Amino acid sequence: MAARDLLFNLFLIGIFCINHACNQIDRDCLLSLPFDTSSPRLNWSNSLDCCHWEGISCDHSARVTHIWLPFKGLRGRLSPLLGNLTRLSHFNLSHNSFSGPLPTGIFSSLNQLEVLDLSYNQLNGDISLQFASNGSSNGLPSSIQIVDLSSNDFNGLIQYWLLQQAWNLTKLNVSHNSFTGPIPSSLCINSPFVRLLDFSSNNHNGEIPKGLEECSRLEVFRAGFNFLSGFLPEDLYGASELEEISLPSNNISGSISNSIVNLTKLINLELYDNELSGKLPMDMGKLSKLKHLLLYTNFLTGALPPSLMNCTNLVTLNLRHNFFGGDISTLNFSTLHQLTILDLWKNEFTGTLPVSLFSCKFLRAIRLASNKLGGQIRPEIVQLKFLVFLSLSYNTLTNITGAVKILAHCKTLNVLLLTGNFLNEAIPTDDSIVGFDGFKSLEYLGLTHCKLTGQIPTWLSKLKNLQVLGLSFNRITGSIPGWLSTLPRLFRLNLSDNLISGEFPKEICALPTLVSDQAPIDDSSLILSIFATVNGTFLEFSSLSNLGPWISVANNNLSGNIPIEIGRLKQLHGLNFSHNNFIGNIPDQISELTNLERLDLSGNQLFGEIPASLSRLHFLHQFSVANNNLHGAIPLGTQLQSFDASAYEGNPQLCGAPLPHECASIIGNNNDIQKDKDGLGFRWLHISTVLGFITGFLGVSIPLFFNSINRRVA
Repeated sequence: MAARDLLFNLFLIGIFCINHACNQIDRDCLLSLPFDTSSPRLNWSNSLDCCHWEGISCDHSARVTHIWLPFKGLRGRLSPLLGNLTRLSHFNLSHNSFSGPLPTGIFSSLNQLEVLDLSYNQLNGDISLQFASNGSSNGLPSSIQIVDLSSNDFNGLIQYWLLQQAWNLTKLNVSHNSFTGPIPSSLCINSPFVRLLDFSSNNHNGEIPKGLEECSRLEVFRAGFNFLSGFLPEDLYGASELEEISLPSNNISGSISNSIVNLTKLINLELYDNELSGKLPMDMGKLSKLKHLLLYTNFLTGALPPSLMNCTNLVTLNLRHNFFGGDISTLNFSTLHQLTILDLWKNEFTGTLPVSLFSCKFLRAIRLASNKLGGQIRPEIVQLKFLVFLSLSYNTLTNITGAVKILAHCKTLNVLLLTGNFLNEAIPTDDSIVGFDGFKSLEYLGLTHCKLTGQIPTWLSKLKNLQVLGLSFNRITGSIPGWLSTLPRLFRLNLSDNLISGEFPKEICALPTLVSDQAPIDDSSLILSIFATVNGTFLEFSSLSNLGPWISVANNNLSGNIPIEIGRLKQLHGLNFSHNNFIGNIPDQISELTNLERLDLSGNQLFGEIPASLSRLHFLHQFSVANNNLHGAIPLGTQLQSFDASAYEGNPQLCGAPLPHECASIIGNNNDIQKDKDGLGFRWLHISTVLGFITGFLGVSIPLFFNSINRRVA
């Protein structure tokens, strides 16, 4: 009896194993994938049953239904045999390194496919050709629900037939590819359940597709960073379930219709970097769920509608670089309890800093630069316990002493930009104006273009976290204090265009972050990017480290020699000593600044030759020693000759390429060096020595001879 039961159980196990053994066709299809199946990432070789392989699932009949292998470091081209996996419902090879085109018609037989995720690979080719089969246009199967082809290099047009049978589609993401042509119209007629459409970061042109009002379940519509034009279609405001509209960096024009208030579920509205004009809708406040309003870099005008303050869930309000105006102090910001970022830079707002703004307890960044705001910074600003970024540059603020005294108590403040204010005021020099822990978190202090008078104040020595100090374009006098070298994190110092005199202190050549690579510069991202003009180019910097290690003391009255200790600043990327009164030779030690990209020593009184060792500055792409008293040949065979002649002009005794006049016979040029190697140089040295001896001998003997004659005559 027991033996019979045992045989029966073995029989059942055998049937179970047979029924659940991996289908051989499916197994062969999987093995056609172009990667090492025995690699530690997969280790498929441990089992003959593919249903037990990592990332593989089967149905009750042992047919493969799931291939789920994201982030496995897989590479190669996909095999057309994958089309034989006719039961496949979930296909995810995202975040790998697959390349090449998809096999033509690979999806024509996968009529049970629900999820297709090939995002973040290196796949390419015309998508329309790859979905076609035997000359016919098949498109996606009716079972498909999620399609993610983002972050590849697919190209061509997205044809209407691609989605013609995708009745169950809920998500389509084709962003970050190279698709061209218009975005398909009537997207939701065939796909009424779609919730996300992402066409961003391609090369789409034409107008925003019409028929979006048919997308009754659409929650997210993204098509930013393309070449779309025309107006915002009125039917866009009919997609009442929309939570996000993201259409930045296109050529969209016209105004924002008041019909936008119909989108009562809208959370994110991103229309920045377009050509929108007109005023904001007066009823904007009806968008009560709005969290992120990004309309910067457009041509929008007028005062902000008071109803905007009814958007009490606003976290980010970025309207910079428009033509908004009106008295900002009349707006009641105190209702925006969740506001974290306020950026109104480069508009035409008037009035004073709104006191109501200081009731927004979660504010971390305020930028009101380049407006027409006046008055003084108020003490209530210290109520913003989380404020890390404050830019009030280029307004007409007054009382710098009061501003410093108040803002020193903002203990979380990292970036403080007050450029172009406090015109002609005296910079506060009272050391007690900043307490021991004042500005304890400050990393960037910008007080440029203020025409401030006085000397560099000693209270700056207390700012031990300071990384960037900008005091250029003022009227600062006195000398550069050596104690600047005690700031342990300082890597960028700009004192240019002042009235500073004296020598450049050797102590500065010991700045910790510029001397050692063991003191890395913090590269964490800023909560708001900083914009600055560098060499005539307007640039955006997302972190302080992107500004680069730099020292500029240009356009002052500095004198004396350039200290040889300058060679210690090995992390320096830029050095500008131009238009001062420096004398002496160019220190050979500058050649030790091997990270140097920009070097400007023009407009001084330097003499001697250009050190040949400067050829070791391989990263140098801006260079000038113009208008000095240099002489000799520009070193041959180096990148120093790749610069324009203007880099050397104003040195009459300087010769050689790229200057138009050649060197006739300059000791030290490469030809003379070669002659010395041949022994010719030593012959000329011997002859010149003999001639010198004869000349000296005659110069002494002849006068003695005539003196002897004269004595005899006398």
